[in-house]
Amino acid sequence: MSEVEKSFSTEKYVVTYPVHLEQDGWRLDQFVQKCMPTLSRQYLKKKIEKGEVEISGRRSPHKSSVKVHYGEKVTITTHNDGVIEEEYWHGEPVPKDQKPGIVFEDEELLVINKPPFMITHPAGKNLFYCATVFFETIYKKTIHSIHRIDRETSGLLLLGKNPKVSQRVSLLFEEDKVRKCYFFIAHKKEGARSFPFTAKERMDREEGKIPRGMMSVWPEDSDLGKESETYFELILEKENYVLAMAFPLTGRQHQIRVHAATNGYPLLGDKLYNGDPGIFIRFKDHVPTPEDHEIMEIPRHALHATALKLTYPKDKSTYFIAPLPEDLAQWLKSKLHLERDEVERLIKLKIEQFLS
Repeated sequence: MSEVEKSFSTEKYVVTYPVHLEQDGWRLDQFVQKCMPTLSRQYLKKKIEKGEVEISGRRSPHKSSVKVHYGEKVTITTHNDGVIEEEYWHGEPVPKDQKPGIVFEDEELLVINKPPFMITHPAGKNLFYCATVFFETIYKKTIHSIHRIDRETSGLLLLGKNPKVSQRVSLLFEEDKVRKCYFFIAHKKEGARSFPFTAKERMDREEGKIPRGMMSVWPEDSDLGKESETYFELILEKENYVLAMAFPLTGRQHQIRVHAATNGYPLLGDKLYNGDPGIFIRFKDHVPTPEDHEIMEIPRHALHATALKLTYPKDKSTYFIAPLPEDLAQWLKSKLHLERDEVERLIKLKIEQFLS
C-alpha cells in the first residue's frame, strides 16, 4: 500500500495513506489493519478510539465502523509508549541500550555497534527502537541503511549519511567484497562436527513453514534451497559450551544460526533453531514456560557481528571491530568465569588470522 507521507522520531511515527478506489466503503478498522498488518486489530481499534487515526476533512475521534471513501487520506499516529516493542524475560521487560556505540564516523559513513533488539530501520511493529530513527533524530536528515543484521543480533552495522555513499558501499556487499566475522556462544550437542569446519548446507524458506520465517535446510548436493557457505573456527570449549567464530562466505538470512545448529552447535538463546521452534511461538505470544527460559538461558540468541573488512574510502582497505556487548560479557563472566578482556583478545586473534 503506497504512502503519501511519513515522519519518524524517537517519540512519534506519523504516516498518511490514501484511500484507493477498491477500498471505497471499507470500515476504518479494516482499512487501518490493511495498512499495518503486523499489529493486532484490537490494538488498532484502541488507537482509533484515542483519536490517533484521522480521516482527512472529518473530526476525530472516529468509530471503528465508520466508512472511508475514495480520495480521502487516513493519518495514523503512533506514540512511543514503550509497550509495543517491549521484550520480556521471566515476565519483566528486557533492559535495552538506548544509545548505539559509534565505532567510526566521518562526513559520509557511520559504523555503529548495534545493541541487541534494535532493528536496522522501521518495519512492522518496530518503529522507534531503530538505528536509522535514532540517528535521524540527532542529525535531522535521512540516514540510509546500507545492510542489515537480525534484530536480536548485536554488532557492526553500517549506515550512510547520503544516498551516494550508501549506494557505493551497498554495492560492495552485493559483489561479495565485504568480509564478515561473527562471534557466537553455542551448546555442543552429541555428534557435533569438529572445528574447524565449513558448512555448505543449502537453505531457503518453504511456503507454509511454521513458524513463518524459519529457514529449511537441505544437503549440499540437493537441488532444493540456495547455496550457502560458512567457515567456523573454535575459540574455546568449556562445560559443553563453545565460544567460536563464524565467517559467512554467502549472505543468506539466519545463515550462521542454521549452519551452526545443523552441525551440532545451536546458539545459546536461539528460539528458532534449538530443536523446538514452539519456543519461538510461545515467546512471541508472551506465554513461555519455565522450561523454555531454562533452555534459552538468555533473552536473545548469542550472536555478535564482530568485524567487517571493506574498501573504504574508495581505495583503502579498512576493517572495523565492535567490542562485546554487555549482556554476553556478563553471561560469560557469571556462567563460565571468563573475563571480557581475555575473550576479546582471543576474538581479535581469530579475526586478524582470517582477515590477513
